[in-house]
Amino acid sequence: MKNFSEFSKDELLKLIGMYAKNWLAHDGCWFIAAEEKYGIETAIELDKKSWERFAVTEARRIMNEFNIPPNSGLQGLEKAFDYRLYAAINKQKSEWVNEKTLRFYMIECRVQKTRNDKNMPLFPCKQVGIIEFTQFAKTIDARIKVEPISCPPDPVGDFYCGWEFTIE
Repeated sequence: MKNFSEFSKDELLKLIGMYAKNWLAHDGCWFIAAEEKYGIETAIELDKKSWERFAVTEARRIMNEFNIPPNSGLQGLEKAFDYRLYAAINKQKSEWVNEKTLRFYMIECRVQKTRNDKNMPLFPCKQVGIIEFTQFAKTIDARIKVEPISCPPDPVGDFYCGWEFTIE
């Protein structure tokens, strides 16, 4: 069996993408199982609780592994976005409005694309996203405030979801 250090760069990149897709597939399978057993409202409540915990864990690990110090403001948050697990499989971008405002956009979302490919309605992820992005940002820096720009069930335009982060 090969050791990861023996993989080529292309193999490692393929592996990262596969791991991210598998993680997302597991998240989706978990959600569907919860929805089938308890209904959509309870499944969303459970999903919110899960993301509340996972976003903190993910942010802390990113901070530790990539030397992003606590209270590193919007600059630290922007850097951390590049290391999130779904950054490997979703197209995303950030833009600065001014020195105290950063916007983040999910241009392509694998979850929503998969649902669209299966002729399913978009997942109404806004309430989950508010918790996820708030917990992630506040772990980087507790001063950061989060507001959704647009997120399903809102209409989709040039992006699936958009978030505005501000700091005083």
